Amino acid sequence: MTWLITGGAGYIGAHVARAMAESGQQAVVLDDFSTGLPERLRAVPGAGGEPGVPGDIPLVRGSTLDGAALETAIAEYGVTGVIHLAARKQVAESVERPLHYYRENVHGLTVLLEAVAAAGVRRFVFSSSAAVYGMPDVDLVTEDTPCLPMNPYGETKLTGEWLVRAAGQAHGISTSCLRYFNVAGAAEPALADTGVSNIIPMFFDALTRGEAPKIFGDDYPTPDGTCVRDYIHVQDLAEAHVKAAGLLSPDGSAGDLTLNIGTGSGVSVREMASLVAEVTGRREPAAEVAPRRAGDPARVVASARRAEKELGWTARHDVRAMVASAWEGWLLRHPELG
Repeated sequence: MTWLITGGAGYIGAHVARAMAESGQQAVVLDDFSTGLPERLRAVPGAGGEPGVPGDIPLVRGSTLDGAALETAIAEYGVTGVIHLAARKQVAESVERPLHYYRENVHGLTVLLEAVAAAGVRRFVFSSSAAVYGMPDVDLVTEDTPCLPMNPYGETKLTGEWLVRAAGQAHGISTSCLRYFNVAGAAEPALADTGVSNIIPMFFDALTRGEAPKIFGDDYPTPDGTCVRDYIHVQDLAEAHVKAAGLLSPDGSAGDLTLNIGTGSGVSVREMASLVAEVTGRREPAAEVAPRRAGDPARVVASARRAEKELGWTARHDVRAMVASAWEGWLLRHPELG
């Protein structure tokens, strides 16, 4: 049994590769390195860490848009299941570049599913997103909450779910779609998020440069006027992937799960800014309010009851642990701040 992890050199992907390795699963990572980093895999026990380096988790340079490369990797490594993480994921960028997002996220998935179906692979886990819900007018979002995405990124994820389910039904593939809420933290410093598009590293980056962290909008219909989100520790998320993969039938006869992966607790952007200042000890300057970003809903908080029931899984880390572990990773790359 070998799992192909697309985007496995990314922030989330490397954590999933780590969790799969720790559970005793065989895996191979495919990444085009547009955002992924080969060195992340060096922190994963048994991983090759870069193209051409032997290891228990081989690392293949390739894109999900390249059908021939996918067919070669699936055949060469005897892939029997796929965890598909490779995608573009920035909401604001998706508003500016919708054609790029549909090409990368939807067409890339189509090419991958074609290769999977042709090779007779029978298990498929899809990385979806809470962005499929748009701006739900509920305290807790369940999997039955209507999906009304409000930006191209969310649209591509919902379209991806439709594609995965349709391909699963047509080709006998057991599938699972995991709707991530806001991912944060790190299992170890070397695996921390190196980008600055997510809120916690965005705040770290501003504090490091001596600038005020930005809060995008303080006039939302929430208790303090700032957006409220459900934050999930990336290690908990990775462990959910292992659980979901384990439930899929190798003959394609069982699956078709759609699950929220979150905690059920909301944290506002202003609350997060205060927590970051407290954990890092860098309290000045105060957060600065900037205009709203296009496509940002006011409140999105998960109900994770179905994941608990179906996977026997629950989140174990709180928001403070997410911020603290992310800060350790930031300090690894910025030792002058220690």
